[in-house]
Amino acid sequence: MLEIRHANQRGRAEHGWLSSRHTFSFAHYHDPKQNGFSDLLVINDDRVAPAQGFGKHPHRDMEIFSYVLEGALEHKDTMGTGSVIVPGDIQLMSAGTGVAHSEYNHSKSEPVHFLQIWIAPGKMGTTPRYQQRHFGADQKRGVLRLVLSPDGADDSLVVQQDARVYAGLFDGAETARLELASDRYAYIHVARGSITVNGVELGEGDGARVRGEEALTFTQGQDAEVLVFDLRDIETSAMWG
Repeated sequence: MLEIRHANQRGRAEHGWLSSRHTFSFAHYHDPKQNGFSDLLVINDDRVAPAQGFGKHPHRDMEIFSYVLEGALEHKDTMGTGSVIVPGDIQLMSAGTGVAHSEYNHSKSEPVHFLQIWIAPGKMGTTPRYQQRHFGADQKRGVLRLVLSPDGADDSLVVQQDARVYAGLFDGAETARLELASDRYAYIHVARGSITVNGVELGEGDGARVRGEEALTFTQGQDAEVLVFDLRDIETSAMWG
């Protein structure tokens, strides 16, 4: 079963320098029916004005990754990491016992559009760490490329949870199929464009909770970029409130 959450149903935050859409409850937006899904707690679709951004702020015991769609995002943290993330890059910060970071639009003239995603860790109090890797369009074209996994399979980034994240680009006749184990959930997020999944059309910003499906088949993409999360078969409300 696919439970659709359309883009226009998401929470909104407008701060002038920041325009954000919240798939799940976050900050001042709270919907008791949208407190994450399994270990996936946050998908924020953020657009940040030139030379603006999030000042230094702390996190702990959370797996946080950024996925840039347009522009360039500058990251600095108290681990001494500094980087500029561009489309194709994935940055994963395991906050563990605690880390502070800032994220700014690196450009003084162009906006940056990115997804910030939080996954609950499988173990608390770990040593903070930072990872970054580039997955070019050629690696994601017409396939679901594994980009995060608990064991670093296929040169993916290592996330401290029993979760796997795939990214794919689809247009025209390009198709892909992802098999799901019987004890797994999944979540689909369409970052841009549109695509059909198991016969259901999803547009930009749409998402879908997936339960009880043996596989997901992606077809009829129109300039589509998608993220797929393979997750534990648990309900978030039972684990994280």
